[in-house]
Amino acid sequence: MPAIVVVGAQWGDEGKGKVVDILTEFADVVVRFQGGDNAGHTVIVGDEKIVLHLIPSGVLRRDTRCVLAQGMVVRPEAVVAEIDALARRGYPIDPARLAISARAHVVLPLHLAADEAEEKRRGARGIGTTRRGIGPCYEDKSARRGVRFGDLGDPARLRELVLDATAYRRPLLEAQDVPVPDPARTCDDLRAAWERLGPHVADTGRLVAEEVRRGRHVLFEGAQGTLLDIDHGTYPFVTSSTTTAAGACAGSGVAPSAIDGVLGVCKAYTTRVGNGPFPTEADPPLAEKIRQAGAEFGATTGRPRRCGWFDAAAVRYAVRVNGITSLALTKLDVLSVLGPEIKVCTGYEVDGAVEPEIPLDRLDRARPVYETVKGVPDDLRDVRSPDDLPPAAGRYLSALEKFVGVPVALLSVGPRRAETLVFDNPFRTRKH
Repeated sequence: MPAIVVVGAQWGDEGKGKVVDILTEFADVVVRFQGGDNAGHTVIVGDEKIVLHLIPSGVLRRDTRCVLAQGMVVRPEAVVAEIDALARRGYPIDPARLAISARAHVVLPLHLAADEAEEKRRGARGIGTTRRGIGPCYEDKSARRGVRFGDLGDPARLRELVLDATAYRRPLLEAQDVPVPDPARTCDDLRAAWERLGPHVADTGRLVAEEVRRGRHVLFEGAQGTLLDIDHGTYPFVTSSTTTAAGACAGSGVAPSAIDGVLGVCKAYTTRVGNGPFPTEADPPLAEKIRQAGAEFGATTGRPRRCGWFDAAAVRYAVRVNGITSLALTKLDVLSVLGPEIKVCTGYEVDGAVEPEIPLDRLDRARPVYETVKGVPDDLRDVRSPDDLPPAAGRYLSALEKFVGVPVALLSVGPRRAETLVFDNPFRTRKH
């Protein structure tokens, strides 16, 4: 299979960064197709912890090409900082290794200010955004007043666009006592960023399509998760982009027929960051136990994640929406703190009937239906082969596969590369 999409099957933070890092051993190209630096992908290489916000996890494999495609919204200074940080750690990046779409939209200082102002305006009804300007940037994109990467090379057009965006945002910022970024300084900073990033800017849609045509192994790396999708998530507590597998095509410029498989990533339990419904959330003592055992703190914000039981009804929904063909299950090792029995949500009772999928539009009156399964008390960190998996862990995997309807292809039992079991490699062959 030369073209695989990796998506989150929960509310994000499922461990996609590690899964993508494992698969890039077999991938020639890794493409980010949506989101911005509101996502944080954590990868452990040896004893080194590396957190990436924009550049695909494939950058840690020296013969893998990375692409920031047109569906992304990108803060130029954040890309420059990430490039420099990676270079200091021994991962130099040149234009042959990283391409940025000329059509990717630019996150301006104005968008960060607007994000702050909008959250202040909402008050107690706030979404709980990362305040990285992602939503306002996507808003400007849809309203056709955004700045795209290709515009940074045209000073006159750039100035016109920044002034127009500032005029539109000024009333909200002033009403919420949020300082209005200086347009002239914004333009100067963007021009300086262009000097660094201009050589990386390309027609990435054509580039990726050509790699697929040649039969190269292309991995599309999603950010956030299905339940944060603008159309298919727990609206309005969602992100502003298409986080599902369909976004890989729209956000990168390849045809749906080019996609050969979809790998959904989920934890062996469930987490969520920020506000919004979370039906299987555990009580505070148990949630804290999971949080400490699983190091459940946001890679981007550092916020503690809300923790709860595995929601098979939600993952089953993600399987349908994305066309997921197999799963990567992460953090199975954390289950050892949960005791001899574990609850799994297998459906929702709504108005006297049991729904097999999470009823997103009726969650206010839905009640999770749980099945109790045997726990996984074993220490799994030293397991290196599927044949060495303890019986309790194998039973839990089989139960989840039955509940969600697709097989587990990869299993993570710790944060390091070696702590990963591959049952079925989606690429099946080595990179070209």
